[in-house]
Amino acid sequence: MAELGQEDIAYPVKHNEFLRLLRLRETGLAPALQDPALDQLCQEACAHFRVATAAVTILSEELQHLRARAGIEAETTPRSMAFCNYTILEDEVFVVPDALKSDIFRTNPLVTGTPFIRFYAGAPLRYSDELTLGAFCLLDPAPGSFSLGDRAELRDFADRAVSHIHRWVLDHR
Repeated sequence: MAELGQEDIAYPVKHNEFLRLLRLRETGLAPALQDPALDQLCQEACAHFRVATAAVTILSEELQHLRARAGIEAETTPRSMAFCNYTILEDEVFVVPDALKSDIFRTNPLVTGTPFIRFYAGAPLRYSDELTLGAFCLLDPAPGSFSLGDRAELRDFADRAVSHIHRWVLDHR
């Protein structure tokens, strides 16, 4: 793997991004993870939060992989467009109530074009102390709000997704 330099990327990363990518490669999750239970979890989240889309994403060096999803057909997006990239920078739920009012996202092609994201909420998928895989995220074409209770519930969905992912890794070694 080529050394990742700040000048080579068009999105922010944490200081340990090289280690995160190394651990991600060791798991084999980005290209391989397929678990119908995760798709069901996304469907449950769409109904629970009343949003158009829910996804389990894994962020590799250049792509966001939508390894489970409901309400969207895309399997990947460029990482440079990924809202989830901002989610993995912190340990807390990341919320964008209205992407058109966000300095970061208002010109994003996923906001100005299909799927016309206005609302985003994402909880980081903490696989281990050294590895945040991506996010359990919610998307909607309408702006929205997200309470502290909603954040706790989304964190629970992310934890459930990580439990499924741990089992998947054990079953596929």
